[in-house]
Amino acid sequence: MDILSHGLWGGIAFGRKSRRSFWLAFAIGLAPDVLSFGILWTAVILGLADPPDFSHGTPPESTIPPYVHHLYDVTHSFLVFLFVFLLIWFATKRPRWEIAAWGLHVLVDVPTHSHAFFATPVLWPLVGWKFDGWQWMTPAILVPNYLLLALLYAWFLSRSVRTVPGRPD
Repeated sequence: MDILSHGLWGGIAFGRKSRRSFWLAFAIGLAPDVLSFGILWTAVILGLADPPDFSHGTPPESTIPPYVHHLYDVTHSFLVFLFVFLLIWFATKRPRWEIAAWGLHVLVDVPTHSHAFFATPVLWPLVGWKFDGWQWMTPAILVPNYLLLALLYAWFLSRSVRTVPGRPD
């Protein structure tokens, strides 16, 4: 799935209790992609790496630097997410639900990534299995995704406006 959608899904699912909570869940929803591909794109912008060639569609994964693959494995593992989520819960004595936006990112990526380009290593490092899903950039995935996000945000924002303190009904 595209990075913006991950942030929006994280925000609507786990950041509805306050503005701060929303932006934290939004950022955490982006984090798995930012911490893998974002580092590559930063290196490209700084002139430290060559950009992958998307001119003929999805580039071969072999043209992506090895560090991106390793970071992708770490940030896109549901087991790594679960370990970190439980560790933070244990350390703070309460669940930090905004962090669950990371887990949602991973779970959404499982069916929306194919073996053609960065299938999701959901059980890494224990198992190397990856589901051969559908490419998120196809209209069959993109259109329903954006439509559902638009409907959910319209519903949420309409509810928020109706429940503003001091606003007459």
